[in-house]
Amino acid sequence: MVLRWSRHPRCVGVARRELRKVLDGWGLSSIENMAVLVLSELLTDTVRHGIARPGAEIETRYLRVRSGLRIEVSDTAHKFLQLTASPSDPDRSTRLSLLDALADRWKTNEPIELRTSAWAEIDFPPQNGAPDVE
Repeated sequence: MVLRWSRHPRCVGVARRELRKVLDGWGLSSIENMAVLVLSELLTDTVRHGIARPGAEIETRYLRVRSGLRIEVSDTAHKFLQLTASPSDPDRSTRLSLLDALADRWKTNEPIELRTSAWAEIDFPPQNGAPDVE
């Protein structure tokens, strides 16, 4: 599922509500709280630090993968999005620490077709097992 958002901080709360609906529909309530926090960190960082054309929208994509859930946030940046800590921005350092603690894997991607993205994956809890997903 792909959704588009304005470059305004209020989009983060709306995006969290939409992700909760998606996860409820997919029967993934066991990872909902963690997924919402991961989305918040990725989207907040993109809203605050993304380099995009004026008026360009941010996209979020939620994918069921074999091990769990993948959350992608992309921007229309023409250069590589760097998710790095900075002494001059302690809030960003905190967001990245949370991302490290919550996500099983995360990374930023090189720009493709004038879009750059960051993604994170959250695995299903071991006791629930992973549903068959292609």
